[in-house]
Amino acid sequence: MVVVVAAVTLAVVGGAENEVLPEAPPEHLVDPLPATRPVSRADIEALRLPMAARGYRMLDVDEVLDRLAAELAERDARIAELESALAGAQATAGGRTDLLDEPSPRGEGAEEER
Repeated sequence: MVVVVAAVTLAVVGGAENEVLPEAPPEHLVDPLPATRPVSRADIEALRLPMAARGYRMLDVDEVLDRLAAELAERDARIAELESALAGAQATAGGRTDLLDEPSPRGEGAEEER
């Protein structure tokens, strides 16, 4: 029994000279997020993170999450800026309802209003 276990162990391990399972090189992110333009939904859907021995490589996941967080913060700031500009424009307009009315032509009806 001991001889069988030893033979199986040597066959699996392969001895010290040659390895049965060579060390796999770590995978790297093949198609990273574009650096020259904002990330789109299609970029995220096409993104495939490389697998490691225990799941995903933390470095690759951290890089993707950092990039997405930065872009979301930038977009949130831009949205806040635009909302502020819109609120300012609405406050400037105040109670003027004539801004929403259709403009009347200068020649026709202009004299009738006076």
